[in-house]
Amino acid sequence: MTLSLRHARVRYGPLEALHGVTLAVPGRGLTVLLGRNGSGRTTALRALAGTVPLSGGAVVWDGADVSRTPAFERARRGLCLVPERRAVFGSLTVRENLDLAAAAHGLTHESALVAYPQLEPLLPRRAGTLSGGEQRMLALSRAVLAHARVVLVDEPAQGMAPAVAARTYELLGSLDACVVVAGQRLPPALRDHPAFVYELRRGAVVFAGEAGEWKRREGRG
Repeated sequence: MTLSLRHARVRYGPLEALHGVTLAVPGRGLTVLLGRNGSGRTTALRALAGTVPLSGGAVVWDGADVSRTPAFERARRGLCLVPERRAVFGSLTVRENLDLAAAAHGLTHESALVAYPQLEPLLPRRAGTLSGGEQRMLALSRAVLAHARVVLVDEPAQGMAPAVAARTYELLGSLDACVVVAGQRLPPALRDHPAFVYELRRGAVVFAGEAGEWKRREGRG
């Protein structure tokens, strides 16, 4: 299984956010999209998920063009998007958020607590009252419960303490899934991880290679 963008273009009104981006994500393992705000990294994730339409190019999944396949249908096929914002149901409790995700797969919310035991004392709390890092843990726990084939995560460790962030990348790297994470910088936890890196600037890919190669190129090795 592979997931790819092929010469993908995305427009927001008169502005083009992706200028013919081509990138390929392997069937299992971790791929990182790097770039500053406005680079197109979040738009690339949304294009893969189907939450923004392409104005040109294609999204190809398992050899089939899914560019016109709606986001809900991609989700049914096993794609899970964890956006940077509004990734949880703020009016529901932590327990209710987890139960909704677990019930769809015949599981219980306790399965998610293995990944983030810090959530257990927060189960009665409304998700909207949690800190940013706690909401990220909840959102990622829901993604783990989904047992998705493809997991797309924007800013996975935003607001998390360093130890929890390291645990998060360890968790994402261990999933039996195609995992794509987007962020501004390569996290310390991934600098020696066998991850593939794409760097975007102004809607175009300017680097594609292994994390170690990116470190050497940037003088961080």
